[in-house]
Amino acid sequence: MSRAQRPGEPTPFETDPAGEVADRPETWKVEHSAEAYRGAKTATRVDHVHMPGPDGDEVVAREFLDHPGAVAALALDERDRVLMVSQYRHPVGHRLWELPAGVRDEEGEPPLATAQRELREEAGFRAERWYELADFFPSPGFSSERIHIFLGRGLTRLDEAEVGFDRVHEETDMVLRWVPLEEAAEAALAGRLHNGAAVVGVLAAAKAAADSFASLRPAVA
Repeated sequence: MSRAQRPGEPTPFETDPAGEVADRPETWKVEHSAEAYRGAKTATRVDHVHMPGPDGDEVVAREFLDHPGAVAALALDERDRVLMVSQYRHPVGHRLWELPAGVRDEEGEPPLATAQRELREEAGFRAERWYELADFFPSPGFSSERIHIFLGRGLTRLDEAEVGFDRVHEETDMVLRWVPLEEAAEAALAGRLHNGAAVVGVLAAAKAAADSFASLRPAVA
């Protein structure tokens, strides 16, 4: 049985009558933290966090994936076609259509530089102009991963010497395809695309196309 609400206590579902709809940083007190496992690029942590309880604060364990973050590059050509790659993803047992993307595993490398590198290495292209497209947490309930998506225009095809990258493992048999932006957005809405960064990036780009991308902010390193 739930306890009675105390006088003056806010209801569980308090409404916010005004203000900009925008996320904000906030950190609750951590009593102690421990690393449960460390892999090649990520780790699993358990934080014991002070949280509101029925009778005041209580310390609750929260297990999460400590992730360095990732980027994705939505490359759009002069015909408004998106460069997409098909790649096998073992954890989900699918071959997914994605944007060129990668983990931020180079110490001190800005997100934009990582996106430029991934576009070069995975797809063999360089973009002349870059814009901020989306910035999101794909699984905030159990992972600290943050993904930045950049839109690149003014594309140039690179030769193998300029790419300077040997594709191995999942990247060995990647397939590249130019997909009209409208078609890619329809695929996302129809549930035919499942990669989170691809869905978010494609739909954000389709929205931005309504004003010829004038609303996008130039990306800076």
